Amino acid sequence: MPRSATLNRPLALLAAVGLSMENLDGTIIQTAAPAMAHDFGVRAVDLNIAMTAYLLTVAVCVPVSGWLADRFGERRVFTTALAIFTVASALCAFAPSLPLLTAARVLQGIGGAMMVPVGRLAVLRGLDRRDLLDAMAYLTWPGLLAPVVAPALGGILTDTVGWPWIFLINIPFGIAAFIAALKIVPNAPQPEPRRLDWAGFGLTGVALAALVLGMEEVGAASTDWAWAAIYLVVAAVAGVTGVVWMRRARHPLLDFSALRIDTFRVGNVGGGVYRLIISAAPFLFTLLFQVGFGWSAARAGLLVGAVFVGNIAIKPATTPLIRRFGFKNVIVGSNLLGALVYVGCVFIDPTTPIWLIVVLLFLSGVFRSIGFSGYNSLQFADVPSELMTRANTLASTMQQVAVGIGIAVAALIVRLTTTAASAIGPTDAWLGYRWALAVVAVLLVFPVVEAALLPRHAGSAARR
Repeated sequence: MPRSATLNRPLALLAAVGLSMENLDGTIIQTAAPAMAHDFGVRAVDLNIAMTAYLLTVAVCVPVSGWLADRFGERRVFTTALAIFTVASALCAFAPSLPLLTAARVLQGIGGAMMVPVGRLAVLRGLDRRDLLDAMAYLTWPGLLAPVVAPALGGILTDTVGWPWIFLINIPFGIAAFIAALKIVPNAPQPEPRRLDWAGFGLTGVALAALVLGMEEVGAASTDWAWAAIYLVVAAVAGVTGVVWMRRARHPLLDFSALRIDTFRVGNVGGGVYRLIISAAPFLFTLLFQVGFGWSAARAGLLVGAVFVGNIAIKPATTPLIRRFGFKNVIVGSNLLGALVYVGCVFIDPTTPIWLIVVLLFLSGVFRSIGFSGYNSLQFADVPSELMTRANTLASTMQQVAVGIGIAVAALIVRLTTTAASAIGPTDAWLGYRWALAVVAVLLVFPVVEAALLPRHAGSAARR
């Protein structure tokens, strides 16, 4: 196949480096959670607020990044994001308490919100649809390298030099990416950038913040149901009001018109549920191994690393699989097989052979990678070029919401299942975590059903 002039490969690789940094920061904290919780004097599961705060800050700020790119140019926004992300990493390393760590993670989220979607937008802008699968491979494959090393690296650093180093390692990557961005990223602001929809931004931020607080309160050990209800009602009211406002605004923060396209809707609605569920799994595995089985952070990290090795191992085959069998068959198949693997994980315990655990985790990574590739490419398969910028902004926001809520939902599921399991088998500390994996398997039914309703040849233009 001839190389395309519409795909800027160095730019795609640089955007993938930004994605790698975000993935590294999002996953490396998982194996360090018990050690960080010990230093901060909190429970390991309480560390999910630091992860959730980061991911949902990204979700709140992603729509603004599109406006900033139009207003100030992609290069200026991307390099500023790298600088913010790198400085925030240093602040995380020296945070003396969980509240201050969470605040530093919010600052990191602001940098991540500008870094990842602006890089992807620079790659997709003007891209020929025939090059979409190749472009998404460039954007996702290098980004998967970070999760390969993150669990093991996080565990090793935590057990040796201490958890602050899981943040300090971001600094050299940030400096190198900053220098490269000055030469590679284009800087062409739009001649007449639209006004920023401050009302939409405020309503979206309130809705997401209230949702996180409500879910945290519901999953707390001693729930204040009055406050939980207030948070969730505020989230619902602000969310509905925000959608109504943005559907009528002349220059909305989020343009929902792309949801009329079947492939985009499936890629982001069913795909959003899929990302929510899949993002919860490594968090659950880490808690199962460290808290349930009592294994060390390094051992747990090496095992969870098998998930992401599976991601990388299958990656060269994902594009040929999609071209051969189509988006619908690949997505449905990866979801069903992934659910079966999680069912298998329900039956592991401390006596299960390590090689069998590794095989199950590896297979979960294989089907996770296939599903992500299918959804990430399907969402843009039928989006016209004039709608690409707005569709990219909406997709980035929905994806970050799904990933952020996924960790919060995982923590909530663990709290509920461990409470229920303690009444049945108080001596089996791992029982509740195994039940949590069963819940994850059941939740995969929704994206399977939605993808099954797609036309057989959905996204065929991108497959050619």
